[in-house]
Amino acid sequence: MSLTADEYKQQGNAAFAAKKYEEAIELFTKAIEVSETPNHVFYSNRSACYASLKKFKEALADASECVKINPSWPKGYTRIGAAHLGLGDLDDAESNYKKALELDPSNKIAQDGLDQVKRVQDARMQQPDMGLTQIFNDPNLIEKLKQNPKTSEMMNDPALVAKLIQFRSNPQALAADLMKDPRLMTIMATLMGIDLNMPDLSQSNSMPKQESSEPKSAPENTTTATTSTEGSSTKKDEESKPSEEQEQEPEPMEVDEEEKNKVAADEAKLEGNKAYKAHKFDEAIEFYNKAWDLHNDITYLNNRSAAEYEKGDYETAIKTLEDAIEKGREMRADYKVIAKSFARIGNSYVKLGDLKSAITYYQKSLTEHRTADILTKLRNTEKELKKKEALEYIDPEKAEEARLQGKEYFTKGDWPNAVKAYTEMIARAPEDARGYSNRAAALSKLMSFPDAIADCDKAIEKDPNFIRAYIRKATAQIAVKEYAYALETLDLARSKDAEVTKGANSREIDQLYMKAASQRFQPASQDETPEQTYERAMKDPEVAKILADPVLQSILQQAQNNPAALQEHMKNPEIFKKIQTLIAAGIIKTGYK
Repeated sequence: MSLTADEYKQQGNAAFAAKKYEEAIELFTKAIEVSETPNHVFYSNRSACYASLKKFKEALADASECVKINPSWPKGYTRIGAAHLGLGDLDDAESNYKKALELDPSNKIAQDGLDQVKRVQDARMQQPDMGLTQIFNDPNLIEKLKQNPKTSEMMNDPALVAKLIQFRSNPQALAADLMKDPRLMTIMATLMGIDLNMPDLSQSNSMPKQESSEPKSAPENTTTATTSTEGSSTKKDEESKPSEEQEQEPEPMEVDEEEKNKVAADEAKLEGNKAYKAHKFDEAIEFYNKAWDLHNDITYLNNRSAAEYEKGDYETAIKTLEDAIEKGREMRADYKVIAKSFARIGNSYVKLGDLKSAITYYQKSLTEHRTADILTKLRNTEKELKKKEALEYIDPEKAEEARLQGKEYFTKGDWPNAVKAYTEMIARAPEDARGYSNRAAALSKLMSFPDAIADCDKAIEKDPNFIRAYIRKATAQIAVKEYAYALETLDLARSKDAEVTKGANSREIDQLYMKAASQRFQPASQDETPEQTYERAMKDPEVAKILADPVLQSILQQAQNNPAALQEHMKNPEIFKKIQTLIAAGIIKTGYK
């Protein structure tokens, strides 16, 4: 199972503390690769590893990327300063250490680095021309460079050799060419006795010993630490024998107190995570507290709040998270971490039943960082709040008051206020079908038939045996000329009426049925002749289906000889419906028109 970026970082910190720099570089590289977004800390840590290995170009590249990601982080500039110092770029080193001090005036690492830069600058400036005249007037200059392992290959370039000879008459021209040709930097460092592999100061509080500006026991006109000394047996032996200073290993980069605390804090966090997974929440809280005391990272507070949440101590979790947000703002923490704190406050308020506060904090979380998970929680909580508020609003007594008020408005013909009163009744008693049916009646008076139909459907849903709702629905459907639907509604009304009220509403239902059926086949225009109407009716799919029914054909034939028999057959609801359709279409001419 692959590790997270944070876990790779913690392992990298441990390797760094153990001075396993190559291993640490691999771990920080993996952290960079798996991180969802660029993280300045990962590049900073890898830069420190490269600096510890004296790979200053790589250290500079990572430090520059660190500052690019987070330009307000002081440590990023100390990393750049250390890399430039290692490369001998004193002006760049100085400017970056100063930038770090602008952001953090108490930054000891930056101040120590700046002091080191000034010491090296002072050493170079001991002579008016920084010793360049003496260096380039040395008649053995080219020969010494050929014999030095660091520069011998360079002396195979005639153009470079010619340029060095020109510097004898104009040593100041070196400054213009120094940045154009990196080989000149190596040559100058060799001639001036500067070790380019100097230790990185970005993490060390102890300063390396400054080399003397004069080589020890150097004969006259000799400026390198690798030239012959007095009392030497042979020049070749002396050049191959390194000086005492060269034999010493460069002082390894020490981890500053902050880094040490960070490593220890991450270890405490890991122990806390283990305890959390084992449901040992009190133990986990102790480890997270230890991590926070060692190093202020609000991730530790977020983790502690999670343990408090699992314990059911929601109010304490909220206080912890509020502290995490406050501290995070001060430390300019990642907005994603701040978003997580807000979201967890929302979760705690949900558990406490304070849905309004939960919604507020979910919204704050989404403002910091929008995620699908928190958006879903917000929407679900909003629905729950709406449902909760609706339940809290229910009051049967107030619902009855609203019903009577609506009835009064309806009787007076004040339809808008009747609608408002019945709406209040519905809010107070959402399961009472009468509220929806009564509002449908008022809406029909306002010619708002689609809304009236919707209210009737709701009333029928609440009470399928509420006959008045069916009748009001059919009336609204006829008003919008939905005759076929009105007939279906009336069929249901007739069935319910026969079952529930023993046909008490049959006359009203039959009248509406006849009205819907007759209007269904009315002439399409005033110019349409009866023959055209009849022809159009015969093409109606329902009429054609009825006429094709063998049972109905038999009944119609029987009615021709015995009209009274038709009355008996119409007691059957299905036969009644079909006969009425044919009468409405003008197919059957009887007194039922």
